[in-house]
Amino acid sequence: MKIALLGYGKMGKIIEQVAINRGHEIVIKTSEEDGYDITDADIAIDFSVPTAAFFNIVNCFKHQIPVISGTTGWLHNYDKAIEICKDENGAFIYASNFSLGVNIFFELNSHLAKLMNGLEQYHVSMEEIHHTQKLDAPSGTAITLAESIINKQGRYSNWSLDENREDALSIKAKRIDNIPGTHIVNYKSETDSIKIEHEAHNREGFALGAVIAAEWLLGKTGVYTMKDVLNIG
Repeated sequence: MKIALLGYGKMGKIIEQVAINRGHEIVIKTSEEDGYDITDADIAIDFSVPTAAFFNIVNCFKHQIPVISGTTGWLHNYDKAIEICKDENGAFIYASNFSLGVNIFFELNSHLAKLMNGLEQYHVSMEEIHHTQKLDAPSGTAITLAESIINKQGRYSNWSLDENREDALSIKAKRIDNIPGTHIVNYKSETDSIKIEHEAHNREGFALGAVIAAEWLLGKTGVYTMKDVLNIG
């Protein structure tokens, strides 16, 4: 499989090594929005920046190149991208986190939120911890977890960062050197607590999931999620 890496920062370099180890060829490595011929690739993996992601993704659709994206911060254009994907008969997977373990954690979080719905004595809160190079907060993974809880429970209208509000699910974000990513969901009452946690040991898990998603998407058309890739949910 010939892969275009759209975004060649730290994650792009790790994806490159994982892909090569799995027998794939990297034909494009770029952090630019244009100046590359996407038709040289069988599939594209976008881990770029918010200002470039939408262009990269739509460019793939227009050339019938399947694309997966893990870039956050561009989702105000997500619906437009999906519309273009369908118009161009493209193939697309977006995930806030491609780690296989995290996507199983998403399902666990969703199921627990459903079980806890109506148990008003439990206060739910979240915490996410990442390396100091991660400037956005909360993480896209934390937002995905929070939105799942909000959708399963009627007590919150939104989430809030580093503040306590009655109508919002509180997310605390910490930045500590050399922490790939930890996410904690905590339900606490006066009598007990229930906590679920996912801790990444390194970034290779994110890269492996992205490459596996690309392998799965090749040859397909349509819009999919990691649930489809893992056949869960």
